Amino acid sequence: MSDLIVGQPVFLSIDNQVAGYNENYAVPQMGGYAERVENSVAMLMAAREAGIPVIFLQERHSRTLADFGRELDGAEDVHCVEDDPDTELVPAMTPLPDEYHVIKRRYSAFFGTDLEILLKGLRAKTLILCGALTDVCVHYTFVDAHQHDYRVRVAADSVGGSSQAAHDASLAAMEYLQTGALRSAEEIVAAFRAYDGPHRPPVGGAAPSVRV
Repeated sequence: MSDLIVGQPVFLSIDNQVAGYNENYAVPQMGGYAERVENSVAMLMAAREAGIPVIFLQERHSRTLADFGRELDGAEDVHCVEDDPDTELVPAMTPLPDEYHVIKRRYSAFFGTDLEILLKGLRAKTLILCGALTDVCVHYTFVDAHQHDYRVRVAADSVGGSSQAAHDASLAAMEYLQTGALRSAEEIVAAFRAYDGPHRPPVGGAAPSVRV
């Protein structure tokens, strides 16, 4: 199996938003969200302790619905609207002052955002993904990262799909693109703790802060 981390890693939290706790939300999803968030928090803590850069992605739409495009043509109703409490990031998965918060209007975190600029500035080589939905935002972000020549790892127990079947199929598709892409949160935490490469640049010359 390929090494989990090659070169500079960056941890991406994709749409870990409060809506995930709402079983009746406008976007269908498989169960187990709370457990997946717990796994994501464990990876986040390990990344911070290792000085690995963290980027938080948040899907957010205008109340005018002008930025939805074709996103409502399928099974999803209006969702992730600005100022809706369900759109907020999960409190335990929010950025510190020296971390990054990227708003996206489409499924892929690369589409119409400044993510690629950040990743170039951070000299990223390996991207580690968690979040929602496996078959939508995680999958399309993975594919774009793959096509931008990043090595991509997905915490398979820290992503959830619109259904179990869609989740499983999407994970298989990502593993098809990059052998060794699918890892567990436990493996990723261990790799972060063992990481001894370049750390994220501190703000104002101070040591990176760690939330415990």
